[in-house]
Amino acid sequence: MDLHQTDPEFMERFEYFALEEAVNEEGQQLPDQTRYLAILAALIGCQGVDAFQEILPQALDVGVTAVMAKEIIYQATDYVGYGRMRPFLTIANEIFMTEGVSLPLPGQATSTLENRLEKGIQAQVDIFGEHMKEAWKKGHINRWLAANCFGDYYTRTGLDLAQQEMITFCFLAAQGGCESQLTAHAMGNMNLGNSEEFLIKVISQCLPYIGYPRSLNAIACVYKAAENNP
Repeated sequence: MDLHQTDPEFMERFEYFALEEAVNEEGQQLPDQTRYLAILAALIGCQGVDAFQEILPQALDVGVTAVMAKEIIYQATDYVGYGRMRPFLTIANEIFMTEGVSLPLPGQATSTLENRLEKGIQAQVDIFGEHMKEAWKKGHINRWLAANCFGDYYTRTGLDLAQQEMITFCFLAAQGGCESQLTAHAMGNMNLGNSEEFLIKVISQCLPYIGYPRSLNAIACVYKAAENNP
């Protein structure tokens, strides 16, 4: 259904805000590829299935590769769960087939089932610092976090570590109720060079898709992280 036909007044204002005002706000602009990576991740976080289907082709048009898009979806598994990730994987596969993209895409895994814990611990250290070397020993969930979340996904190629942390920030900001984790990942982003100013730009570009309450909460988490991240 074409909303331009059924809801023309709404679409006029929404598209002006999302595609003109937010995109061109002075001091809040991002490169197209980065902006679409963030928006795609935010749409998964807020369960924007229909919007994701609309926007993924636009993202592909401005340089988000099929591999990048798939990596966003795969990594979302650990932050929204397979049950909420699965529809987005179906949509991406359908769009890729329509666009003539050969599936499966080239493999991006660099860890094995034998070394995923070791590599995951190292990814945690690279993002959060040396204190993470022993965090996996605090219980089986922490071990799973190191081996599965970081060892299975953060060790993949297709996105670099800073991009992976940015999309994690977007998953958490968009779903809400994850403020402690969002603050921690804001700090992780800053450790990787994604500055406070950059994260505010990311939130600004995602705001039309996730709304004001979650965006304001995310900004508060960024400020809190910046206070504790000299």
